[in-house]
Amino acid sequence: MAAISAKMVKELRDRTGLGMMECKKALAEAGGDIDAAIEEMRKNSGMKAAKKAGRTAAEGVVSVKVADDGSYGLVIEVNSETDFAARDEGLLAFVGQVTDKAFADKQTDIEALMDGDLSTAREALVQKIGENISVRRSDVLESDGVVGSYTHSNNRIAVLVSLKGGDAELAKDIAMHVAAVNPQVVRSDDMPAEAVEKEKDIIKAQPDMEGKPENIVEKMMVGRIQKFLKENSLLDQPFVKNPEVTVGQLAKDGGAEVITFVRYEVGEGIEKDETDFAAEVAAQLNG
Repeated sequence: MAAISAKMVKELRDRTGLGMMECKKALAEAGGDIDAAIEEMRKNSGMKAAKKAGRTAAEGVVSVKVADDGSYGLVIEVNSETDFAARDEGLLAFVGQVTDKAFADKQTDIEALMDGDLSTAREALVQKIGENISVRRSDVLESDGVVGSYTHSNNRIAVLVSLKGGDAELAKDIAMHVAAVNPQVVRSDDMPAEAVEKEKDIIKAQPDMEGKPENIVEKMMVGRIQKFLKENSLLDQPFVKNPEVTVGQLAKDGGAEVITFVRYEVGEGIEKDETDFAAEVAAQLNG
């Protein structure tokens, strides 16, 4: 029997969207032949689902759910190929199923989450809609204080915020700010060193730095780095609903401390397939 490598299992999983163990079993039965494994899967779950799994799913929706007592919350992203499919009632119902299951189990392991009934439901939805549907990621925030959430009206941005102290309304306001302004970190001290160094390189390359002595460049850089940190740190940002106060002051006035946040935006970080239609037609004519 041919050895089944992790790379082979991953490829079959990427092409079919089925569970890791199911892919491994199919490969074993097919002697390591991926195409033969897919042919066998056609008999069980339909080639339509397998074919679609190779296409980029970079649209979709995000969903959040918070416990009634505010002790924890979950955010999850489900992707489709087009924005049109993201508004489909069947897909939204599936997102609800996935959210409820992940929330109940506090599950952030997508493979474990999709093992079983949800995998079957996904396959059925793929065949019905005719697009690849994938559950991409999930996060859980827990708090001794309160977790609040905000979802943008088009379900493309969702935020969870964890507070020590305060209340759900304050947490929701801060989550709304995070959705609108997209800070990188809670406080400036949280900014990764590599992000600061990258910003320094950008500053040094700016035209007004050219020809200046190193000591002058360093002095100018200090001020610009401080500005960069304030603009990208949640607590230092002017509150979107009242720019007269910072988010940090808002939290303090509400008797709260911001612990952390999670912000999801549909498709962020996914490399989308860009098709040049004119070039494609020309290539076919020339061919």
